[in-house]
Amino acid sequence: MKRILLIAAVVALSGCSTIQSWIPSFWDDNQSAKITDVRLTVDRIDCSKDQLAQASQLRDQLRWFELYSQSKGTLQQDVLKLIKPIQLTTEDWYKRSSEGQGSVGYCGIKKKILEQQTSRAATGIMGRW
Repeated sequence: MKRILLIAAVVALSGCSTIQSWIPSFWDDNQSAKITDVRLTVDRIDCSKDQLAQASQLRDQLRWFELYSQSKGTLQQDVLKLIKPIQLTTEDWYKRSSEGQGSVGYCGIKKKILEQQTSRAATGIMGRW
């Protein structure tokens, strides 16, 4: 009987660690404010101005969000997945801009993509309970 209880306890505890990645994180004022800041930064992108500075600012805001969420613990994996596509798009734009290859047309395409991505991420992040 003790062995059965021990096995059941081990299975239950190991199950908790895998289930944690399925449990959504809860509302966080700081994350909600930051994703709104990110959306505002994307909204204000002016492709006729210095693209590297704008991409760098957006990159820094996303890094803040990532570090903050990681610091909160393992239950933040859902929000980190939401901002990953934004980070990838921003990183591509940043690299191209830093190499002097950022055109107005390319920036415009990236801005449209970022507007869609940040809108979806904000809906997910701010729609938590």
